[in-house]
Amino acid sequence: MKDSTQNGVNLVARVLLAHIFLLAGITKITGYAGTQGYMESMGVPGAVLPLVILLEVGGGIALIAGFQTRIVAAALALFCLATAVMFHTNFADQTQMIMFMKNLTMAGGLLMVVAYGAGALSVDAKLGERRGQGTSSQLKQA
Repeated sequence: MKDSTQNGVNLVARVLLAHIFLLAGITKITGYAGTQGYMESMGVPGAVLPLVILLEVGGGIALIAGFQTRIVAAALALFCLATAVMFHTNFADQTQMIMFMKNLTMAGGLLMVVAYGAGALSVDAKLGERRGQGTSSQLKQA
């Protein structure tokens, strides 16, 4: 694959991975009380909701921008695994089983970002260029 195509695909992949977190975080803000109640009904303290919103909205934006990408992708992958186990283990309900598998799939995609980085079309790559770190081929892997 040509470098420019690979860079574009990397950016599109980050946007596709991030959009679900960004939208979910915004939905949690607009439906705060309901989300907090649901979390508490599942045994999760409602007091952690602000951290969840910060991770989803902030992490989604950072992933799209390609800022601190590997760290953000790792945090979101762990979040996906944790929420799968905490909220989606009623496998007698087909919807919950699908949600569980969706979370595992998202974690897998995010782990690919951890492994390969944000690519050249990212804040991480631009910061690396300004610092004079790495060759252009290393920056493509940023």
